[in-house]
Amino acid sequence: MFFWGAATSSHQVEGGNNNDWTEWERKMANGKAQMANSKKWPDHILKNYPNPTQTENYISGRSCDHYNRFCEDFDIAKQLGHNAHRFSIEWSRIEPRDSEFNEKEIEHYRAVLKALRKKGVEPFVTLWHFSLPLWLGQKNGASNPLFPNYFQRYTEKIVSEFKNEVKFWITMNEPEIYAVNAYLLGRWPPQKRNIFSCYGAMQNLVKAHKLAGKTIKKTNASLSVGVSTNQVFFESAGSPVNDLLRWAADKIWNFYFLNKVRRELDFIGANYYFHNRINYGFNKNLNKETSDTGWEMYPEGIYQILKNLKKYNLPVYITENGVADSSDKDRGLFIADHLSWMRKAIREGADVRGYFHWSLLDNFEWDKGFWPRFGLVEVDRKTLKRKVRLSALIYKKIIEASGLNK
Repeated sequence: MFFWGAATSSHQVEGGNNNDWTEWERKMANGKAQMANSKKWPDHILKNYPNPTQTENYISGRSCDHYNRFCEDFDIAKQLGHNAHRFSIEWSRIEPRDSEFNEKEIEHYRAVLKALRKKGVEPFVTLWHFSLPLWLGQKNGASNPLFPNYFQRYTEKIVSEFKNEVKFWITMNEPEIYAVNAYLLGRWPPQKRNIFSCYGAMQNLVKAHKLAGKTIKKTNASLSVGVSTNQVFFESAGSPVNDLLRWAADKIWNFYFLNKVRRELDFIGANYYFHNRINYGFNKNLNKETSDTGWEMYPEGIYQILKNLKKYNLPVYITENGVADSSDKDRGLFIADHLSWMRKAIREGADVRGYFHWSLLDNFEWDKGFWPRFGLVEVDRKTLKRKVRLSALIYKKIIEASGLNK
């Protein structure tokens, strides 16, 4: 069976969280709004609420209230033809204090899983999607040498609880994105700018995945273990220098983590957003079509990254692929074009078994806040009312016509 669906993450949709990100948001919101005020924004971005110049844009707060409205949201997903859904469990809810597990929150996620199963929707569960419990953030987070052990303990608890409800486990989301933004570029908490801290965090994330993968298999050998990585299509503009740069970029960004953990993988989760044209330097893109966030829309790239991943001889799921498009003028064609290139890769031997659009709902996009709208479903920020976008119906028609789900 081919899995069709959409993806979410706990901190971005649930609301009411109390973790390292919620603390960071409150500290940074005013400064971010002031910085945004000095930039020129398109009218269609400024007319939305909240917009980038408003402090409330940068505080997740109640977010989409998915924590309380998950049944409503899953009903929508089912009506849109989805037979699978990717979501993450919020570590800070499960283990709010070191070594103390919250049974009430475990039961909440059990209810989430039962709601999906009742609708015939296969859950793909991400154990960790960026946000950390406060106590772990205070212990230096992923740069703490004990991080892999903390993650293993959390994994053991979750998987032992849900081993009969979940087959597909994604240990973590985009470890390379997290390490670079949190420990090298200083864009995310804890805002380190140190190449050695970044390298140390990456090594800890490698160890954490390995320990988690072994723990999952020890719990039940039939469970399927994967990781979601951010796969960039690096394209050389030609010349030996550019070819060498492309090779190095692939090796460091796309393949480093996968090469380290491949023995503890049953599948690869590939997140595709970015094309990077190399012409004696990076990001020399033509940018003929761009999204609200300024990211180039380059559908062929999904075909190229899938060709590159064939060497691992593992099933691949597109665990994220989406576009910030508040007016919904590009998303329908964006989905159709990317899926057309995905099918070409499948015809040429890529073992692709699922596609999860990012995202089911308009949500809180980390350091950018609420203004980028990635949802198949529009969420009114004042009322939280859900409204299915036309692009979601286009995606539904593609699912129905594809034949892949058979």
